[in-house]
Amino acid sequence: MRPFTPQTASPAGTGDAVPDSPSKEPPQEPRESARGKAWRSRRYRWDIKYSPYGFVAPFFVFFAAFGVFPLLYTGWTSLHRVSLTAPTDMEWVGLDNFTRLLEDEFFWNALRNTFTIGIISTVPQLLMALGIAHLLNYRLRASGFFRVAILTPYATSVAAATLVFVLLFGRDYGMINWLLESVGFGKVDWQSGTLSSQIAVSSIVIWRWTGYNALIYLAAMQAVPNDLYESAALDGATRWQQFIHVTIPSLRPTILFTVVVSTIGATQLFGEPLLFGGAGGQKGGASHQFQTLGLYLYEQGWFNFHLGRASAIAWTMFLLLLVIAAVNLLIVRRLRKSQ
Repeated sequence: MRPFTPQTASPAGTGDAVPDSPSKEPPQEPRESARGKAWRSRRYRWDIKYSPYGFVAPFFVFFAAFGVFPLLYTGWTSLHRVSLTAPTDMEWVGLDNFTRLLEDEFFWNALRNTFTIGIISTVPQLLMALGIAHLLNYRLRASGFFRVAILTPYATSVAAATLVFVLLFGRDYGMINWLLESVGFGKVDWQSGTLSSQIAVSSIVIWRWTGYNALIYLAAMQAVPNDLYESAALDGATRWQQFIHVTIPSLRPTILFTVVVSTIGATQLFGEPLLFGGAGGQKGGASHQFQTLGLYLYEQGWFNFHLGRASAIAWTMFLLLLVIAAVNLLIVRRLRKSQ
């Protein structure tokens, strides 16, 4: 017997059945091919692997162009006899420029002056910076103002600061000689004497860099745990004893850092003595009494036109800085072993 199948009534009295409406499925996206997936995966791996190198590449490009290349080219020039008037005409002389430096009394004079000015400027500068930082480490009124104020000399240009100090150390109308005369001393010709001129140049360096080093010491002091000071205070230590036995040992790495940086800066000292000497500043005075290595290099290269000798002086300064860095490394290793 045939089963009965109900049919949908036709609209408007027609006898035809209404067909079912087709189901609407969402459109499917075309499937990605295996080759496309492989390419996307490979590109992702390249991005992860090589993107960091691309981000740091500009630094290395500029460093190679303005750091490595000048250094290597200066080393190559130091092995030749070259004149500033004909820099492309080079004559091979080997190490003759370096051996001539060892026989040049002006080179040893500049090296001695650099060392003396470095000592006179570095030691008082760091001691004053340490004391200022210790004072600012306590809660003072308007401490933010004082921290900004001590950094003002560092923001002043070398030319402006030096010209002001030239007026202060003037022989006839300088304020320093006026103060000396007011307390019973005679006038001092600051630019003519050896020690007096070096003290004057060192005072410019001290004025400009004391505040900078003070802020470095202040940041290091604020990182010292307060528990150490509280323990020292409970043991009866005064503030001076806390400074000697707590603060100073905690600042050893920072003090070593500032000593090295200040020594490097003293080795490269150029702007202050050049402007302090006036028209003949490259000589460092009439008797070369405050001529530094930087001034001696400048005189040989740009006044005597001996680019080969100037390049040899530059590389000698570079080797001195390497020695300073090596000494710094040895001291750091000994400090770590002692701790």
